[in-house]
Amino acid sequence: MRILVADDETALADLIATGLTRQGMAVDVAYRGDVADELLAVNDYDVVVLDRDLPGVHGDEVARRVAGRGSVTRVLMLTAATTLSDRVHGLELGADDYLTKPFEYPELVARVRALGRRSVAPVAPVLERGGLALDTNRRMVTRHGRPLDLTAKEFGVLETLLRADGRVVSAEELLEKVWDMNIDPFTSAVRVTMSKLRRKLGDPDPVRTVPGQGYAL
Repeated sequence: MRILVADDETALADLIATGLTRQGMAVDVAYRGDVADELLAVNDYDVVVLDRDLPGVHGDEVARRVAGRGSVTRVLMLTAATTLSDRVHGLELGADDYLTKPFEYPELVARVRALGRRSVAPVAPVLERGGLALDTNRRMVTRHGRPLDLTAKEFGVLETLLRADGRVVSAEELLEKVWDMNIDPFTSAVRVTMSKLRRKLGDPDPVRTVPGQGYAL
């Protein structure tokens, strides 16, 4: 999943981003509401973790704009405002979920994952194709019953290919879905990661390269 963390508490925002990245997500960070709004307008995020009290553009207005654009991005409001009226108002603005500070990190991860599943068409928790089985909840991959030890990026690339269900996925799409906005668009990261993934998948190679277009399973 691709996530945007928008919070003016820079240390907290960076901590959340680091934790979600370790969970295999591609994470961008914004410390201002106007920056968050610009990123949301040009990138397809699955979830935005959104603080309400943002400088530049208030978090409430960012949530309104996301809802107004008809975006598939799900909004998790993360805020110190804890009253019932605060929670109700946040949800009425267009937020999909509401988590108050302080929070337990495992709960944040679980809520982000749950919202991410709602940002796309429902899929089975275990993706299978050609002897490959990828468990999105337990983050486990097997091929013909043999467990595979994949890095977070390799897992993300394979999950994207499995979700495509045979459709060709371009290198640009893989960069957008698996890496964050800091990645160089001319990087060889996709090619290198794909090469390592193929070695781990073994023979026969289940990944098909379509010259000039991308990759497919």
